Amino acid sequence: MRNTVKLTTAVLAAGALTFGLTACGSEDSSSAASSDTSGPLVVAASPVPHAEILNYVKDNLAKKAGLDLEVKEFTDYVTPNTATEDGSVGANYFQNQPYLDDFNKKNGTHIVPVVTVHLEPLGLYSNKVKSADALKSGATIAVPNDNVNEARALKLLDANGIITLKDGVGNDATPADIAKNPKKLEFKELEAAQTPRSLDDVDAAVVNGNYAIEADLSPAKDALVLESAKDNPYGNFLAVKEGDEDDPRVKKLAELLTSAEVKKFIEDKYEGSVIASF
Repeated sequence: MRNTVKLTTAVLAAGALTFGLTACGSEDSSSAASSDTSGPLVVAASPVPHAEILNYVKDNLAKKAGLDLEVKEFTDYVTPNTATEDGSVGANYFQNQPYLDDFNKKNGTHIVPVVTVHLEPLGLYSNKVKSADALKSGATIAVPNDNVNEARALKLLDANGIITLKDGVGNDATPADIAKNPKKLEFKELEAAQTPRSLDDVDAAVVNGNYAIEADLSPAKDALVLESAKDNPYGNFLAVKEGDEDDPRVKKLAELLTSAEVKKFIEDKYEGSVIASF
C-alpha cells in the first residue's frame, strides 16, 4: 500500500506561513535536518504525473535499490519549494528551470536541479472550437498568471501564429509584449491550476500539462496547439536544497527516475502527453 500524503490548500497555506517563520529562525536547525540521511527521503510532488511516477518508483524499484521513499503530494507551485528550503521535505519534483530561476530570485531560496526526467507539453484547449483558426475575433483566452508560465503560454501562441510577440521577449513576457494580435484576443490571467476549470467560461485556455491530465484532457489528442518537445527548456526535474545534491538517497532516486523502467512507464501510461527527457 502506498503511503502517499495528500495536502489540502489549507495545509499548504499553513506550510507557507511556517516557512516564513522558519526563515526568521535558527538556520542551524534546518541545516541539521537536511544533513540527516538516515531516514526516508521525503519528496514533494504535484499529483500528476510527478507523484504517479514517484509512486511507480516506490512500488517497483526503490526497495531493490535500498531506497526508503515517501511521496507528499502538493497542489500548488509554491509550497514544494518552500518545504524543500526549510527542510520539511528532502527534495521536490514538479518544476522546470525557468520557473525555478524566477522562484529563487523572488524568494531568496536555494533550490537546485538534480536530474531532468520529463516534459509536459503546454497546450491550448477549448470546449467551444475545434481548431485555433476557429477562434473568433475578441475571443477570451485564459493563461496562467505566474510570470514564467504566462510567458510560456504567450510563446506557445506566438509559435503557432495566433499572436506575435515583440522581438527579444524572454521568460517574463506579458500580454503587454504582444506586437500583433490580429484576432484582438483578450487574455484572462488565472492561477495555473484554475485554467482547465475555466474552459466553460472562456473561449480557450492555455493549460500546463499536469493540470490538463488531472482534468482528463489528453495533451496529445485534445490540444488545439501543443508545445514542441524539441529543444524545450521546460523539462521537469528532481530538485533539492543546494548542498544536498550528494545525499546518497537523492543519488539513488535520480538513477531510478532516469532508468529504462521509468521511461517505459511514462511512455505506456501517458501515450505522448508526458515525454521522457532522458
